[in-house]
Amino acid sequence: MLVKPEGRTGIGFALALIPIGLEYIAASIEDVVDEVNMLDMLHERRNSLPQFLESFSPDLVGISMSATEHQNGLSIALAAKNMGIMTVLGGYHPTAIPDELLSHKQVDMVVRGEGELTMRELIQRGSPEGVLGISYKENGNVIHNPDRPLIEDLDTLPFPARHLRRHKYVSPILKGRLVDEIHTSRGCWGRCTFCCEPCMSRGRQRFRSPENVIKEIEQIYNVIHERKPLSILIGDPNFMGDAKRVDRLCDLLSELKLDIVFQAMVRADSMVRHPKVIKKMCDNNIIHFCMGIESPSLKDLNTTRKGITTEIQKNAIQLIREFGGVAAGTFVIGLPDQTEEEIKYFPTFAKEIGLMSATFGIATPFPGTEFYTSLEREGLIFERNWAKYDENSSVFKLSEINKQRIEELRTHCLGKFWTPDTFVNRLAVEQKRGIEKMSLPGFVANRIAELMFLAKAGFTQQVSSESMITHFKVFVGAMADSRVEENTRKLGIHRVIDMSRFLAILGPQTIQLTIRYENRPLTSFIMETTRNTVEYIRIISGKQDKATVNLDLDFNSNHFNGHNSSSSKLLNGFVQNYIYQVLKPLTKGDIQGTLNMLKFALAVYIEFISTKLASF
Repeated sequence: MLVKPEGRTGIGFALALIPIGLEYIAASIEDVVDEVNMLDMLHERRNSLPQFLESFSPDLVGISMSATEHQNGLSIALAAKNMGIMTVLGGYHPTAIPDELLSHKQVDMVVRGEGELTMRELIQRGSPEGVLGISYKENGNVIHNPDRPLIEDLDTLPFPARHLRRHKYVSPILKGRLVDEIHTSRGCWGRCTFCCEPCMSRGRQRFRSPENVIKEIEQIYNVIHERKPLSILIGDPNFMGDAKRVDRLCDLLSELKLDIVFQAMVRADSMVRHPKVIKKMCDNNIIHFCMGIESPSLKDLNTTRKGITTEIQKNAIQLIREFGGVAAGTFVIGLPDQTEEEIKYFPTFAKEIGLMSATFGIATPFPGTEFYTSLEREGLIFERNWAKYDENSSVFKLSEINKQRIEELRTHCLGKFWTPDTFVNRLAVEQKRGIEKMSLPGFVANRIAELMFLAKAGFTQQVSSESMITHFKVFVGAMADSRVEENTRKLGIHRVIDMSRFLAILGPQTIQLTIRYENRPLTSFIMETTRNTVEYIRIISGKQDKATVNLDLDFNSNHFNGHNSSSSKLLNGFVQNYIYQVLKPLTKGDIQGTLNMLKFALAVYIEFISTKLASF
């Protein structure tokens, strides 16, 4: 039985939804075992593990885990061990700390590095003795067998055992598409000091042939998902590590005409060197590109051995935008010697260089990395709870900024970047690929889904309600930015979102949406409209006096209580509040204000109904 624990949080949670590593293991051992079952505990009923152990009655339980899944992984191993079942752990985290994991009585073995051939040989031999890549216990001693050589010919590996999935995976953001994941290569030749990849793949990258990859894509699309619209994450840490191979893959994709959009993780320097391949990727629906931008500071880029410059960052993003792709980037905040003012500039820099999506992770010293070794040597790591190694939490001492403040600065960066102009900017670029205007209800629904997903990825389960309130205030407060008005004036929201019916009914108005906490206005979003256009969106701290339509979103401490913070309860509360606000001017005898609010309500209703009818 192969198990993926629940508990993955942070940026890793946002990117990787599918336990494809376990599916590779399952495919590699399927012909040498009587039965193999896979569990993704994130999607199983809580406390259902004992029932599965009893029902499947496995001889061996294999657990793949990340740092934040450390405790849940050990709990699964303990449940198996209590039933007399052998246990083996694998993945990046166990590869880095086999001795620590083997110190627990419930852990019998650890697979270091790639697991397919190691697990196959372990099962065939029936013992870890002499199996390359295995660490195990014997007579109270830990034995580390020699490393297993990297798999050179990746085409020899069977495709992941997707047929063993117990659940369909969907994206909360990409509505109407199922999701899947594929790996076309392994490893990366980069030397970033904070990255786990050098530990796993020893600084080398190996590639599958384009023909082999295409066969898997056809199987995923035609067989696994029955030709339904699909989004596929290309899980390679460096998809553009061999541009000629990607070029050939695009040629093969162009012949198939599949309804698939692809997301890829790439290095900015590889993108800059191959602009023609970028165009080819975008033409074949490889359109979402996530790059490690890391920092606007050349000092940080050199210290972490990133191997790029700010000029390379900018050029890569502009090329992606030119061909209608989505340029996304990750940043690392809280590196040694960074100041608060430097960190506050990160989201501004992200917008200046044209990023359409950005994530800000707190520098985290994962075991096995050069970064971890350096900080451990200096005695700077103070947090030993692996659940906190989620890139949302501060786990080592900084000379300039304390733990609480660095975590608040991360939230500040998210709020400063994820403002309405960022979303509109992305739509404007995507229209270069011939995409039609998005409906207003569709735009609102998608943005709410993205923000909810961002919030889920941005906080661990251990965050208290008090901390949530603080981060909520920081996030909302950071959105107040005079540059939003300038950007939305240039972009012209009505040019990328279909608002013609809405604006025709609404007419010239100044609409103000104020986010309040405990009856105190925090931040207001002000939209100026005519019968045909949205002139701008302005975001300010507090609330302005003059507006023809006033709407309030009222929050209080109850909204951040675990019992009352579900999205459905929040939505119901806001709908009730909205109805009250529409009628509120009437209670004050404000006839014009009542007419304006009714116009707004009618415009929203007609837009919603028209969009619904158009979908049938």
